[in-house]
Parts: sequence; structure tokens; C-alpha cells
Amino acid sequence: MKSLLLLIFTLHLTSADNHFLDFFFTGVTPGISFPEFTAVAQVDGRQGGYYDSNSRKVILTEEWLKNYTDEEHWNMITEISHGYQEAFKVRIATAMKLFNQTDGIHTWQWMFGCELHDDGTKKGYSRYGYDGEDWLSLDLNTSTWTAANDKALFTKKEENTTKAEGHKNFLENECIEWLQKYVYYGRETLERKVRPEASLFQKDSSSPVVCHATGFFPKAVMISWQKNGEDLHEDVELRETLPNQDGTFQKRSVLTVSPEELNKHNYTCIIQHSSLEKEMVLQVVNHRVSGGVLIGIIVGAVMSVLVIISVGVFVWMKKKQQQPSAVTASTLLRRLSTRCRSVSVN
Repeated sequence: MKSLLLLIFTLHLTSADNHFLDFFFTGVTPGISFPEFTAVAQVDGRQGGYYDSNSRKVILTEEWLKNYTDEEHWNMITEISHGYQEAFKVRIATAMKLFNQTDGIHTWQWMFGCELHDDGTKKGYSRYGYDGEDWLSLDLNTSTWTAANDKALFTKKEENTTKAEGHKNFLENECIEWLQKYVYYGRETLERKVRPEASLFQKDSSSPVVCHATGFFPKAVMISWQKNGEDLHEDVELRETLPNQDGTFQKRSVLTVSPEELNKHNYTCIIQHSSLEKEMVLQVVNHRVSGGVLIGIIVGAVMSVLVIISVGVFVWMKKKQQQPSAVTASTLLRRLSTRCRSVSVN
């Protein structure tokens, strides 16, 4: 689901003092080696719990969340998952009928969540999708649904104002209460701050310049570009925030600009994160990336050096007519190549 999946990674670009709880429910037609229903819960972008129709159990995936030992709460979450597991079968069947579909693999997805700011402000969202496309979305301000296409109007009639008010009430109250409890038990993990490691790199002189930040926590980060000190929005592609295996996150922004423009103007990448006392500034100077690696230039330079040295060594050895026991030119080149590969450019 292109637009819905994008929402997962971009919805919460907020300050470090904000916390958010997201749920992702997915139903799939039978016939493939995948559960017919899955439910995933994320707290501040970290997967906290998982449920699927095969196990029919809620599995907590964060150790700190296991400290929340309210059995009644987890039983309720399990019952909710059971209920939606059956409801999604009906939703998929209804959507297939609307499109005159009798077979094939089809999906129904519901994504919803809430967010709590440090000033007490609450936010929420609720969106449905079918087969990789938006279907319905809820406007919490008006308690009304917006249909993404004509077929979705049928579902919109079912999701009437009463149901919309129910969604709104859950997102602004129960969801927030759950979030506050989860954050309380996970505060040491969720409220820690880890500085990003940043770099600029470019495949070759005609390739886009990539500004990459990784290893940071919390998830919220801003990466922007400036041209001659002015904010730059054109020819910039901000990629989604992705998780690292250690629980931190990474993100990159891609600047597409010609070599001539890159040499002519002053381009900088600006990274802002709650762990930083001041923003990080990475500058592209004279077509070389400070703090990063221009791979094409470096590889070309290394190859040129190797060629020059190999010729010099060959001529020197011809003159000296070294004994077989001496170090050969190929051995010297292998050593040089190994040293070159081990160099780290900052």
C-alpha cells in the first residue's frame, strides 16, 4: 500500500516530547502462506505487540512492555483482535463483490493511532485501505469520513456518524490512556536520546548527493537542504524513516543537482534532532562532500595511484633484476590495495 505505508513512516515527524501509539490491522484472502489476519502495535515507532490468526495470541515484543502486568487489559486486546479477525473477512468479501472479484489475493487494512504532545495536545487518525489503495479516512474535527473512490462510498454509508464518533472517542481517550501506560513502563527506553551519525555520499559526480543520518533515537528527525544559505525544496526527495536492528532509526534525503550547479553554489544539509544542542550542518564544498565520501572520485584516484605505482615498480624491478626470493610487484600491489581499502574517509 504505497500511500498507506508511507503514512507509517512519515506521520509522526514530531518533537521528542511527543509520544504516539499506532495499530496496523491487515486481513488477507486465504490461499497463501501468510496469516489471514495480523495486528501490530507500535509505541513511538517501536513494535510493542503482535497478533495473528494462526497463534490467536497477543505476543509482546518489547521487554519493558511485559512489565505492564494488567491481565484484564491484555485479555481485552486479545478479544478485540479476535473480533476484527472475523470482521475483516466480511470487509474483504464486500470489497471483492463491489469490484466483481471472485478470486485472487486481496487485502483489507486498517491503520489508526493517537499522539500525545507534552503540552497536552491530542491527535489521532483512522484510515482504511483495500488492495494497496486508500479507501476511507476519518476527519476527527468533523467526525466525518472521506471516501477515496466511488466504490468506497458504500463503506462510507456503513461507517456512519455514530461509528465515526466512536472512533473519535477511542482515539482521544482510551488510546491516549493506553499510550500513557505504555510510555510509563517504557520511559527508560522511549525517552532516551541518542545522537545521529551523519554523512554525505555520492556514487559519482553525476549522481544525486545523499544526506544520511543513522543511529538516532527518538524517531523524529528533520533533514533539509540549503542553497547559498536559503532553504531548498526543489529537487529534494526525503525518504522514509527506517528502523535499525538496535532499536534506533535512520533516514536520508536525496538532492538531485548537476555537477555544474554543485560546483557553482554552496549546498548544505541540515539535520535537526532532539539529542542535538544545535543542528548538524554538512557542507558540499568544491564538488567534494565534507564529512562524507565521493565514491567515484576516490575509487578513480586510487586506481590511478595503483596504475602509476605498478608501472614504477615494474620499471624499478627490471632495473634492479631482483632475486626470486625478493618481494614481487604483485605482492606490493596487493598490500597497497589492502591499505587503500582500509582507509576511512571522514
